[in-house]
Amino acid sequence: MRIETNRMVVRDFTPEDAADLHEIFGDAETMKNCEPVYDFEKTKTFLRDFCIGRHGALAAAHKENGKVVGYILFNEIETGVYEIGWIFNRRYWRKGYAYEACRAVMDYAFSDAGAHKIFAEAIDGVKSVGLMKKLGMCLEGVQREQTDDNFGNYVNLHLYGILRREWQKI
Repeated sequence: MRIETNRMVVRDFTPEDAADLHEIFGDAETMKNCEPVYDFEKTKTFLRDFCIGRHGALAAAHKENGKVVGYILFNEIETGVYEIGWIFNRRYWRKGYAYEACRAVMDYAFSDAGAHKIFAEAIDGVKSVGLMKKLGMCLEGVQREQTDDNFGNYVNLHLYGILRREWQKI
């Protein structure tokens, strides 16, 4: 898959993306609301087995220099129902890259992949939820103290989603 936006190329991962992906997954601040940081070997294994082997995620690369600045989870969970998620390099936060790339993936899902629904979940009730809302998603529920964070604390899981008919009105 390859989707171009003004500043990004969203594409399939390649083995050459390991160093850029590790900049994301190896950063404690970036991974604070995801899971513990990855060492380089774990990043390479995840890249090989999940991102490439299972086509479970897409690379968000900067159009100017090709650097992968974001990881976008994009999976069809059941027929027509897709999960989306994102983790972006901290140096690219607050610049609209995650919105631009995720919006393009969602456009593709609804217009080309036949998606009926796209959903996302996050424990970060501020930045991630803010992006979910900006992408047009609606709150579907909060599972109270559903999971634990990287520090062993139980935290809420925020669930958001959008249906094709809602997307068509945006």
